[in-house]
Amino acid sequence: MFRRRQRYRTLADLNPRKSRVGPIISFIIVCLGLAWFFELQATTTLVFVRHTDTFGVSSENSDPSLNATGLQRAELLADFLEAIDVIAGVDAIYASDNQRTQETAAPLAGRLSLEIFLEDPYDVEPFMAQVLDEHKGEIVLVVTQSDIIAPLVEELHGSKNIPVIEPSDYGNLYIVTVPWFGKVKTLRLRYDLGFLPRTERFSGSRLNQL
Repeated sequence: MFRRRQRYRTLADLNPRKSRVGPIISFIIVCLGLAWFFELQATTTLVFVRHTDTFGVSSENSDPSLNATGLQRAELLADFLEAIDVIAGVDAIYASDNQRTQETAAPLAGRLSLEIFLEDPYDVEPFMAQVLDEHKGEIVLVVTQSDIIAPLVEELHGSKNIPVIEPSDYGNLYIVTVPWFGKVKTLRLRYDLGFLPRTERFSGSRLNQL
């Protein structure tokens, strides 16, 4: 005697459309989660620049302001960085408590409606840790004195071959890209008055002229 085999109907049999929608929704959720994760881990870019030309330091004034050339160069710096990113531009600006660094940063800050954050750049490790923590995935300008630029770049594991910036040299600009994964890159550009920008790239211990 043959027994008829009973067929158990699953949810997919009852509603095949729902069985297809479930995996699609799960896939979309995973994609959104990955996009959010990688956005949080995006490359952070720091731009280091020395304050522009100043009046001479005297015994009465150890914190000179920018002279006419310095003010002009600060405007050129703003021209140079205002549209450095095709989407958003510089996201944050830091300067030391010296008026010459703040005056250098002021034109760009005014154009982008950004506040200038005042920090001590000589407190290298905590300063860089703070910037990386608070501005992950952003573009940050740091205007400071010439002697501290190399230590700040090195703290980010950037180039260790940055040459000494001469007292009369105000046209150097260093761009350090810190990716979530991979090698830190250091670019050096010049924005001298009357000259076209010149780019040099540091990769590890080598200096490559582009």
